[in-house]
This record gives sequence, structure tokens and C-alpha cells, in this order.
Amino acid sequence: MTRLLRFVGMLNAALWLGAAVFCSTALLVALHSREAIALLGQRYFEQVTTGLTQIIFTRLYHLQVFCALVAWAHWLFEWLYQGRIPRRFWMGLLAGLFLVSLLGSLWLCPKLTILHRHQYLPRQTTEQQVTAQRHFRFWNGVFQAVNLLMIGGVTAYFWRVTHPPDELRPIGSFKFRG
Repeated sequence: MTRLLRFVGMLNAALWLGAAVFCSTALLVALHSREAIALLGQRYFEQVTTGLTQIIFTRLYHLQVFCALVAWAHWLFEWLYQGRIPRRFWMGLLAGLFLVSLLGSLWLCPKLTILHRHQYLPRQTTEQQVTAQRHFRFWNGVFQAVNLLMIGGVTAYFWRVTHPPDELRPIGSFKFRG
């Protein structure tokens, strides 16, 4: 049971880290490549790729919330089954990752999607579109910074799961006699 629990924890952390790194690097490079420009055409390229990026990152943050919940369940089983109490630092990191994932999933990604739509609405004045573009650039910068922090935090969590503390050594009751 201990090996299975450890495997599930490592698999969850690997999936979490792999998805975050893949979406933030390879997928963005593919969406902004010359081939994508040739496929979509220069006129609609920015609008479509930015919209697709928003959809992908919204799904990524939903996955991150799920992975954080699985990590909490892993910690709970580790505590109940093995009696191993995690250190405050790791619990704080996991709580922070969960809260940031929840915040990104429920607030920041929808906000960016709305701002993206407002940039390209046909009935808006040029001033409204410029304002929407400025707000989108600001919040997208915040989003990218948060995403980099998430990758760093998930990397630290992955390291912790793959390098667990020393195994517990059960001590018999005879050792405590006076």
C-alpha cells in the first residue's frame, strides 16, 4: 500500500508539472509559429491565437485545481496511513498552490477572456478597444507572472514527492520502559 500511495503521489505531481510546463512553453510556441500564421492568416492571427491561449490556460488551471485536490488527498492518506505529518513549509506551499490555482481558474482566466472579447467587439469605439487592450496586457502580464510562480511551486512540490523524508521506523513499546 505504501508503494502504491507513493506512486500515485509522484504520478500526480509529474502530471501537474508536465502539464504546466508543456502549456507554458511548447504549446505557446506552436500557437505563435509561422505555420499558425500561414494557417490562420495575418488578419485574424492575433485574435484567434489569443483566444485559443485563453481556452488552454483555463483548462490548465482547472487541471491544476484537480491536481492540488489529489495532492491534499495524498497528504491526508500519508498522514492517516503512515503517521507521517508533513512539515509546515510543504503544507503552506500546497495550500498556496491550491489557492492560486483556484483564483486563476475562477477569477483571472475568466477576466482575461472577457477582456479579450472586449478588444475585438465590432460595436465598440476605438477608445474602448484601446482601453480593453491596455487592461488585457496588464492582466496578461500578471497572469504570466503567476504562471511562472506556479511552475516554480509545482517543481518544488514534485521534488518533495520524489524525495520523501526518511522512512518511519516503528519502535516497540519495550523501548519506553523506565
